[in-house]
Parts: sequence; structure tokens; C-alpha cells
Amino acid sequence: MSARTKARKRALDILFQADVRDEDLGVVLAAEAKRAANEPAREASWLYAREIVDGIIDNRDEIDEMITTSSKDWSLARMPTVDRALLRIATWEILYNDQVPSAVAIDEAVDLAKEFSTEESGAFVHGVLARVARSA
Repeated sequence: MSARTKARKRALDILFQADVRDEDLGVVLAAEAKRAANEPAREASWLYAREIVDGIIDNRDEIDEMITTSSKDWSLARMPTVDRALLRIATWEILYNDQVPSAVAIDEAVDLAKEFSTEESGAFVHGVLARVARSA
């Protein structure tokens, strides 16, 4: 598994935790940063996970607007928590990270949705992100 794939999983964990616990994303990120400081072997995945989460914090309104616009008849609140987090991660990558091709961001999000969410999540995440990529 690549460092970026591990980083996406780590970012997913951070976003999911903040959402489920209804905690500020910055607070959860800071706690994870303290933990990461004691895990030098995982530094490569941590750095990109932090970049993702920081990017989502900095651009949350635009990211959420793009997801809402692209998710025909689904509000963010109605989405499973894992799907919402994955959509935010991949939308950030599509819109704000030129180093990641849109197709890679979509494939990675779909794979994680299939692994960690509902049976229908892979197709749902793919559909929303395909519309995000077309609009970007």
C-alpha cells in the first residue's frame, strides 16, 4: 500500500472521528499530530494526511458546496459519515492538489468506500466525484 493510500486512510480516520464525536476538526488534527510525533516510521503517510485535512479545513465551504451541487438530491447531513469524509478528501484532491490526477482521487475514494462503508457507497461516491471532476 502506498504512502498516499495510507495517508488517505489516516485522513479518513481524522475526519470520521471529528464528525462522529462532533468535535472541531482542528482539535482532532492537533491530537493526531501529537500521536504522529511518536511514530516516525509513519511520517510519510502523516505528512500527506495532514496536508489533506488542513486543505479541507481551509476550503471546507467550497468543498461542501461542490459536493452538495454534485450529489443530486442528497444533502451532506443525509450521507453516511464515511462517504461524506471520503467525498471531502477526494474533492480536495481534485480541486486543490494538482499532483493527484482526478481519476486516481476517484479510484482511491471508491476503493475506501467499498472497504469501509455500505454496499451502495462505491457507486454513490464514484457518481458524485465524477460530477465534481467534470465541474472542476
